[in-house]
Amino acid sequence: MRLTKIEQSSAYAVLVLISAITVLPLLIAFFTSMKGDAEFSLGAVNLLPDAWHWDNYAKALQMGDWPTYFKNSAVVTIAVVAGSLLINALAGFTFARIAFKGNVPIFLTMLAGMMVPAQVVIIPQFLIMKSIPLFGGNDWLGAGGNGWLDSYYALIVPELAGAFGIFMARQFYLQFPKALDEAAYIDGAGYLRLFFAIYLPQSGPLVATLGIFKFVSVWNDFFHPLIYTNSESMRTLQLGLQVFRGEHGVQYNLLMAASLLVSLPIIVMFFVFQKQFIRSVMASSVKG
Repeated sequence: MRLTKIEQSSAYAVLVLISAITVLPLLIAFFTSMKGDAEFSLGAVNLLPDAWHWDNYAKALQMGDWPTYFKNSAVVTIAVVAGSLLINALAGFTFARIAFKGNVPIFLTMLAGMMVPAQVVIIPQFLIMKSIPLFGGNDWLGAGGNGWLDSYYALIVPELAGAFGIFMARQFYLQFPKALDEAAYIDGAGYLRLFFAIYLPQSGPLVATLGIFKFVSVWNDFFHPLIYTNSESMRTLQLGLQVFRGEHGVQYNLLMAASLLVSLPIIVMFFVFQKQFIRSVMASSVKG
């Protein structure tokens, strides 16, 4: 069905408005990062800076141990994304392609976990991390030390699986015809070979979508690193942004400069994988 010129113009106008609303916060952050300290001390509310201070980005990187913050965020994010993609894809494949007793009840129970906020379970998780036996000075009963606290384990292991990722993987794998499984079984393939040889190579859109979601979630996570870590050497980028908050206020220009630099990997990753992302979202909505 072809749209009239008025309908096309209206659609373009709506898209332009949505795009402007989306880009506006980034523009405000960029203009703020270019302002000098004097503009904030005078209480100026101008959108554009009086003078463009490009050196704010260099000053921001000089405050705090940013190489360490970046290394911690990179290690945690890469490990979580790689591990969660494999675990979520395997679990989604199991629920979608293997008929076993309790499949639906277990899946629905898992989905119910999506309704529980992370803040509700943070105390039990903290106690579990602290009581891991034989780690962090703990004995074999999990007492006497800090367990996994203030380590990569506490930031990586709890994030390796999630109900949302398993749900998306299940919806994706439900689209494949049953004849594909039957042909593999006739050739003597087991479940693992079926997954790694047939399904996983065709999971590009799923991997791109889940990878983007997980990357953004872990890279931007402030809550869990704040709870599980306490040393400077384990700070992530989001915790590192706190160096701009001092006793006399917040250095908003340097904070915005650092925030934009921290956001660059996310923006680059989305533009690289946007085609696979859109394809997977459209495909996952075909079957429910």
